[in-house]
Amino acid sequence: MAKDDFKFRGYELRELQKMNMDEFADLLDARKRRTIKRGLSERQTKLLKKIRRNDYVKTQERDMIVVPEMVGKTIGVYNGQEYTDVEIVPEMIGHYLGEFTYNRSRVQHSAPGLGATRSSKYIPLK
Repeated sequence: MAKDDFKFRGYELRELQKMNMDEFADLLDARKRRTIKRGLSERQTKLLKKIRRNDYVKTQERDMIVVPEMVGKTIGVYNGQEYTDVEIVPEMIGHYLGEFTYNRSRVQHSAPGLGATRSSKYIPLK
């Protein structure tokens, strides 16, 4: 599928990029529409300005909504430990940046240690 074939709620990518924020907000679901209508935070507005200037930006704004002008850019999204590079593609429009980086690692437990249970208290140590 080419970039021109992508459609979001019946609109092609070029049409989405020409829309202003209020028109785009009307296409989103309720929570994201409310966020945009009430105004983005100062940090999110600053991030949008940086994205317009640069191709690569690092951010900790995991709750930033992916808007059409971000498509094609690479954003380093902080996951609590490091910045993970996320290449923004048209299918990501309308999602949060934090959805594309994992911030929790899978826990792998090993065998229980000495003293972990009452019965292991009586195991002789060599």
